[in-house]
Amino acid sequence: MQCSFDDIRRKEVIDITDGERLGYIDDVRVDLSDSSVTALVIYGRPRLFGILGRDADIIIPCSSIRVVGGEVILIKRTAAGSLSESTNTNGIVIKKSSQRSAENY
Repeated sequence: MQCSFDDIRRKEVIDITDGERLGYIDDVRVDLSDSSVTALVIYGRPRLFGILGRDADIIIPCSSIRVVGGEVILIKRTAAGSLSESTNTNGIVIKKSSQRSAENY
């Protein structure tokens, strides 16, 4: 199956372990050595209209994706709420920094 980035951006990401809606895809990570998409990125929500920064970004490796449907992408985490600042057992990562830098991409 092939789809464009524009199609992916319109899909909501939902965790199938607890039904949590994580948000919509904002960006992708690409491995330039083999031109493959390695992860989907959901930017953290702005706090107080962005004045107080943003929540942590959610980085979802492609290995965590279970189903890509017409309107949603279903992912699976091992335990509800197991997102952390480092990689959990399924590889889902939340970056704790509220500022984006070139080294994060």
